[in-house]
Amino acid sequence: MHKTGKFLFSFLLILTLIISGCSSAGSSTKNQSGDSAVSSAAKDSAAANSPVAGKKVAYIMQMAASDIFEMWASSASETAKALGMKFDAFFCGGSDDKWQETIEKCAAEGYNGLLLSHGGQRYAYSFLTGILEKYPDLKIVTFDTIFKDSSGNTQKIEGVTQFFQQDSQLAELLLDYICNTLYADKTASGEPVRILKVWKGPRFLAAFDRREEAYADFEQQGLIETVNTIAPMHFDDAEKSMTEITNMIISGYQGEKIDAIWCCYDLYASGVYASLTEGGYDIPMVSIDICNSDIEKMSAENSPWKACATTNWNYNGEFGIRVLALELADEYENIIDPVSGKASDWLEIPGSLVTQDMVSGDEININNLADVADETYSDKSYMPSSEWMDELLS
Repeated sequence: MHKTGKFLFSFLLILTLIISGCSSAGSSTKNQSGDSAVSSAAKDSAAANSPVAGKKVAYIMQMAASDIFEMWASSASETAKALGMKFDAFFCGGSDDKWQETIEKCAAEGYNGLLLSHGGQRYAYSFLTGILEKYPDLKIVTFDTIFKDSSGNTQKIEGVTQFFQQDSQLAELLLDYICNTLYADKTASGEPVRILKVWKGPRFLAAFDRREEAYADFEQQGLIETVNTIAPMHFDDAEKSMTEITNMIISGYQGEKIDAIWCCYDLYASGVYASLTEGGYDIPMVSIDICNSDIEKMSAENSPWKACATTNWNYNGEFGIRVLALELADEYENIIDPVSGKASDWLEIPGSLVTQDMVSGDEININNLADVADETYSDKSYMPSSEWMDELLS
């Protein structure tokens, strides 16, 4: 064959192989993309057949968007999407008026279900009763919201499920840790542990009042003695306010007069932590709830932050949306209280104690906290569900 012909033949052969290879690679990429699309389509199709498909729901939080409630909103959003629902989240910056206005607006705009957090005791019952009279098809689930009438009597609202953390248990876990781990010798001798109490109330937030029940019990038993009770003065920046107040109070005491600081809420605890570390005070502190920022502070060298009592905030938003979805599907019989194991409109989520030793030295964060926390922290067996929900959330 002529040299030019040989060259042309070789060139065409190489070109053919290149084109063939590209075609094959393109085919492979297309198949991979197709598999992903099929998987996504299958999920969308399943969600479209959900009993709550297309329902519009909202999470409305009276407080500001702290870390734990951002985690809440994220897990609620993911769960709602998996169930085929449309989801929005609203934070009201601690304003009771804005909370009520947001609920009224969402109800008027045709939301099918509302997950409501931290409504005030003095108005939640009458306000939500009025909302449901005006919008009888609206489904409501509340978190950390107690219903009391104008006479102060506890009430229920037909069709509304209320749920909470096991708040009294969370407070008890921390006080038991203070008395029997941090100050075991003092407790054994019958001497009360002197506590600086960080708490706002009464009737400020339902959760705080519920935590106070266990605290009061430890006081009555003579296990603890309250040196002083402090809380933020300004709630638009509660952490900074808490730092300023802690500085002012602690400076008035000799160090040995305060054995430990018990905090009803981790956002307040962050302000206390700043005061202790900046002032060089060697006073152990504990708090309720947990987030990445708390873990970082607990695990810092020579940190005074010794323990948190908490539920799993990656689960709490999912729990709320599950309950709301079951209400929307009219499956109230599947709304089961984790504590009693029975169908109920009053639910409590169990908590765990997380200590400084657990989170120190292993790069622990909120996403892998289950690796070191007790079994209760990672348990999801208590989640309310039904057959269709299990399939969609598996």
